[in-house]
Amino acid sequence: MIEIKKVNKSYDGIKKALDNVSFTVKDGKIFAFIGHNGAGKTTMIKSIVGILDFDSGEILINGNSIKEQPIECKKEMAYVPDNPDLYENMKAIDFINFICDMYETKIEVRKANVKKYASMFQMESHLNEDIKTFSHGMKQKIVLLASLVHEPKILIMDEPFVGLDPKAVFDMKEIMKKLAKEGKIIFFSTHILDVAEKLCDEVAIIQKGKIVKTGIMKEIKGMESLEQVFLELIE
Repeated sequence: MIEIKKVNKSYDGIKKALDNVSFTVKDGKIFAFIGHNGAGKTTMIKSIVGILDFDSGEILINGNSIKEQPIECKKEMAYVPDNPDLYENMKAIDFINFICDMYETKIEVRKANVKKYASMFQMESHLNEDIKTFSHGMKQKIVLLASLVHEPKILIMDEPFVGLDPKAVFDMKEIMKKLAKEGKIIFFSTHILDVAEKLCDEVAIIQKGKIVKTGIMKEIKGMESLEQVFLELIE
């Protein structure tokens, strides 16, 4: 479970990037985090995964504080950033193994998962190539692959579908559904509202650092589309 309790964050001490943000993501749920550019999505995500410090409030990952027990929290999670900045001079397989080493992933587990996901994302023939030769979409696939091979309990993703080809988008959505059925948490931000509407169990909408709506997707949108709800809420 992810518990966000009255989290505040300011970069300049005046304007709040996060303003008293609270919500909960339960096990086995696919949770969409949406808002316009600059609304606070990436700040919230980086705070959850322990990259950014926050001024006040509490973030708990399966009962552990990201501030007080960061290592315990990070062992539970995988993080996919909004831009696939990788070690350009590494080979793709070396980067994936580097991530697996940090998570102490067993050799047999990583081999099986690398084979499965590399085949799914059509990256098998590119694993021994330098990352610097990859397109944006190929880099995104490697980031996703590296996040999945160590079998995290919580998958945190910031705009995971950007740059992916249609097949990879479809495959990633199927993976997310499967992981949720296994009781894992999928938390991601996206601007693709129809994908969020069809895929997610719950949603939170953030505007100017404040949560303006959160809850079960079907209840939030009612008879409207998520896009209509979003446009009505966002100024």
